[in-house]
Amino acid sequence: MSATPNPGLAYWSGEGGDQWARQNDFTERLLAPVMAALLATINARPGERVVDAGCGCGALALALAKAVGPQGRVLGIDVSPAMLDVARRLTPTGLRAEFVEADATIYAFPRGGFDLLTSRHGVMFFADPVRAFANLRGALKPGGRLVFSCFRTPKENPWAMTPLEAAYQVMPRLPKPGPEDPGPFSFADPARVERILGGAGFEAIKLTPHDLSFDIAAGGGLETAIGYMIDIGPASRTFDKGDTAARAKVEAALRAGLAPHVKGKSVPLAAGIWIVTAKNP
Repeated sequence: MSATPNPGLAYWSGEGGDQWARQNDFTERLLAPVMAALLATINARPGERVVDAGCGCGALALALAKAVGPQGRVLGIDVSPAMLDVARRLTPTGLRAEFVEADATIYAFPRGGFDLLTSRHGVMFFADPVRAFANLRGALKPGGRLVFSCFRTPKENPWAMTPLEAAYQVMPRLPKPGPEDPGPFSFADPARVERILGGAGFEAIKLTPHDLSFDIAAGGGLETAIGYMIDIGPASRTFDKGDTAARAKVEAALRAGLAPHVKGKSVPLAAGIWIVTAKNP
């Protein structure tokens, strides 16, 4: 079987991953509510062996490595060398976490070697999600657990859509993605998630909604929020990064659109996620 082309692979393994690596500290503050909800659901136990798919800069993998302790093991996998460099740099000496640069869809995991498969918002970008999850399920022992987070619909995520709609006041709208296209909201439909995971062989699939709040300024004030959204937020895709005039227009539009949401040094906006759980038969 040939692999389905994944145009996003070049983004994450190249410039996109580099940008996210540079913004890691900010992003971790932004996504702290997701981390808390995900870790509470995972409830990792000492000695467990874990795969973190789309591990990025390693925050979830490192938190889980601390939880499973010296008798456990965490394997983080990602396609971004820049983000993996951050993960390795942040790994304390003696912590049983390792990181591999590879595509989880085709990586040759040890068969049946892990207790838990997890991801924090990393699985929505698979070009062939059924194939990817089938490969990942092969890494789980019988009865192994799957726990991951993903976004619900754009409407339920004003943290992303409020800046994007502001940018649309001065920039053309982006093409609407197809229902099967990879992207941040591609796992919003519960029926699609259940179809993908069921097709990959998982059982006992459950999606639990969590309503959160993201501070898109991470405590740094309005201008910080604008800078983040311009660099790697949804609004960043509405203009050519080399077009300084377009950038200035988008910055001004974001300033106007986000100003009503400012509370001191924070810009809190709602976020809606799923925590998805399933089991390997």
